[in-house]
Amino acid sequence: MSIYAIADLHLSFSSEKPMDIYGGEWVNHTDKVKKNWEAVISGQDTVIIPGDTSWALRFSDALVDLEWISELPGKKVFIKGNHDLWWNSVSRLNSLFEDMFFLQNTFYEAEGYAICGSRGWICPGDDGFTAQDEKIYLRELHRLRLSLEAAANAGYGKKAQNGEHPGESRGGIIGVVHFPPTCDNLRRSGFTELFEEYGAEKVIYGHLHGKDAYGNGLKGIRNNIEYILTSTDYLKCMPYKLL
Repeated sequence: MSIYAIADLHLSFSSEKPMDIYGGEWVNHTDKVKKNWEAVISGQDTVIIPGDTSWALRFSDALVDLEWISELPGKKVFIKGNHDLWWNSVSRLNSLFEDMFFLQNTFYEAEGYAICGSRGWICPGDDGFTAQDEKIYLRELHRLRLSLEAAANAGYGKKAQNGEHPGESRGGIIGVVHFPPTCDNLRRSGFTELFEEYGAEKVIYGHLHGKDAYGNGLKGIRNNIEYILTSTDYLKCMPYKLL
């Protein structure tokens, strides 16, 4: 029983939004993802999908994309991406599929870990960061803290291990955001500070596409946390094994 991740599936089975026009790994990417997924993931595994799941604008159009994912092996955990405009009531979404969990303001337990996250946003220090960006950034920080705090209250992460929360310590934390957790120059942000405060072991994210953009995301270990880019094209359509 393992935990995998792959972001930015950008499915469009109900719309004319093919990814092939971007070339490279996006040519027939759904066939590649399906083949690779079925080769490595079992029904007992968990797959984290960090946003931009479907191009659909309405939930009714996204349903065929979600059904395609549901038919793949494993349990799936989703966070919202900036293109997931179909994402509406999280309680409604969580009532649809037994093997799929849509994460918002809470956490998901898998293999002794709490999976915590939020959509995230661009960070202070990015070019063109505006007052409106600041509002969204602060809102996403609040949502991330709610998720991490829920996990800490359940016994996960550094705060639980240090006895700052009641109850028995149960395991570690995996952080998930759609946007990179820093600005383009990789400076600290509110997101990295929260992940450090609560003791995340790994943080995964997507959003970045193409060789020119991959370097804009933090990778490797910083302050005892491993940061991992999991965009579909970066992974060459192969789900990444976290644990």
